[in-house]
Amino acid sequence: MSADQHSSESRPVSEAIGCVLDDGSTAALATLMSLSENVSSEKPIGAKLLVKESGERIGSLGDAELDVAVSSQAATFLASRDEAKMFRVAEFAPQLEKHAGASILFERVEAEPRLVIAGAGHVGASLARLAALVGYRVTLVDDRAEFVARELFASPSEQGIELVLAEHWFDAIREAIGNGRGVSVAIVTRGHKQDEDCLRAAIATSPDYVGMIGSKRRTNFVLDKLREEGADKNELKKVRAPIGLDIGAVSPEEVALAILAEIVGERRGGSGAPLSGWRRS
Repeated sequence: MSADQHSSESRPVSEAIGCVLDDGSTAALATLMSLSENVSSEKPIGAKLLVKESGERIGSLGDAELDVAVSSQAATFLASRDEAKMFRVAEFAPQLEKHAGASILFERVEAEPRLVIAGAGHVGASLARLAALVGYRVTLVDDRAEFVARELFASPSEQGIELVLAEHWFDAIREAIGNGRGVSVAIVTRGHKQDEDCLRAAIATSPDYVGMIGSKRRTNFVLDKLREEGADKNELKKVRAPIGLDIGAVSPEEVALAILAEIVGERRGGSGAPLSGWRRS
């Protein structure tokens, strides 16, 4: 196969990767890294197969049976939360004897995680700075211009934080969330009314994570209000309120850390339990 042919066939994979990133979904990219001895393939080393989380396949590794086996392994790989991992075909499809020694590299394809923060007070601002350092694409929303002024977020690590002045909380939060895929929402506003508007917007867009700051009494007040309005009960059950993990946080920075720890744990499938717990069991 010529280089031009290979480039032409890989273009749909590249385009599909762009679509995955644009819509906030997830896929596994499988790349043929080596072949079994004495086995030829219609595809060269470097052939790629993209497997979306829906199971849709784009591209090929040059063998229909191998494509099917790799697609099945891709689902297992995505469930593992690994970013990248190399497998021999014999490890996941021993029945494909002629390909047993071939190596396949699996890589996770997904957009950088997004965090929408409603409220730019002490906790919201601290959370925005910390999340940006961790690698989240952050949108910080407030209805007070002086709280989302660029000069407050002037360091190099804070330049990527998107600052939004909200005329209407519901509209601003809903627009910031978009389709909800890969998005976490932290509601840390200054009052019940703002909390209600932001939570209505979050429920309407179904992001991956929604949390709301406040005491049990305050958060129950807001949740009960929306429940009485007829909000989706299943969506309300998903709301983490009060938001964050119990680490005994006191300062705004510590509260931000507790919130981000829960968000990361939810995204990565962590339990939030101490890693050293096995020593005391």
